[in-house]
Amino acid sequence: MAALIASDPHTLIPEPRAAFLSDDAVEILGFAARCLEAGHRAALVTLVEIRGGAARAIGAQMAVREDGLYCGFVSGGCTEAAVAAEAANAISKGVDRNFRLGEGSPFFDIVLPCGGGITLAIHVLRDGGPISDALAALQRRMPARLRYDPGAQALSFMPGAGPTGWQDDGFIRQYRPKERLVLAGGLAETGRVAAVAQAAGYDVLVVERGKAPAPGDVDADTAVAILFHDVDREVPLLEQALATEAFYIGALGSRRTHEKRCAALRERGIDDAALARIRAPIGIFDKARDSRSLAVSVVADVAQARLARAAE
Repeated sequence: MAALIASDPHTLIPEPRAAFLSDDAVEILGFAARCLEAGHRAALVTLVEIRGGAARAIGAQMAVREDGLYCGFVSGGCTEAAVAAEAANAISKGVDRNFRLGEGSPFFDIVLPCGGGITLAIHVLRDGGPISDALAALQRRMPARLRYDPGAQALSFMPGAGPTGWQDDGFIRQYRPKERLVLAGGLAETGRVAAVAQAAGYDVLVVERGKAPAPGDVDADTAVAILFHDVDREVPLLEQALATEAFYIGALGSRRTHEKRCAALRERGIDDAALARIRAPIGIFDKARDSRSLAVSVVADVAQARLARAAE
């Protein structure tokens, strides 16, 4: 197998290669957990500092196996092999380290396209328990956090939600359950939207005609899209959605149709503050008159809402 020379010129490591391409946090943690379960040594690489511009947000991660197999992204894809090589080197020595790229880095031959600089914390995993705990919480659709303590070279699990970033002497990475999109409406509309949403990585639940989501199906990481052309059929579903913590609620129809549905919901005791949560007309396109355009419009609108909430 071909070899690369890591930052330590005396250390040869196998040539890094991607196990699969994904920036999904659950898939990255899952890869790390499987490596440990199979008896391989592994490291978790986390973006902990950005200087100037960067392709990824703080907290972006990679998981790297001792033989250089990796997944995840901490940049735009141009530096990941070099990062995996450095992580494999750290694994071979059994010592955590920071790795700087771009601005302020000693590696002049590795230039970030954005022109900025990043600092990565490479943690050699010694205990898979915290990662397993985080994955178990996410499987139950509960938020989870992992705290990295550089001084102790240790990772610990923290239940619940909280911001990603440095806190005291540790770096905390928040994880949210996979985004879910609950759809109700006509077969043509829901079918197209479901296909686009699934391709984008959403967990999709299509509500059958005349039914409603189960109580546990809609949580704070769920978006609800009502795609009927009938106010009477959508009002009960909207009333139920407004009683949840769904981060997005949207409804199909014109502005005049929305006025009618709001009037119907007010008769059911829904106040204006709650009604303001409904995105109507749904989607980022003002008028999407075919199911394909509607599908792109709705999924993009949901993604935009998710990003806005994350920024808050």
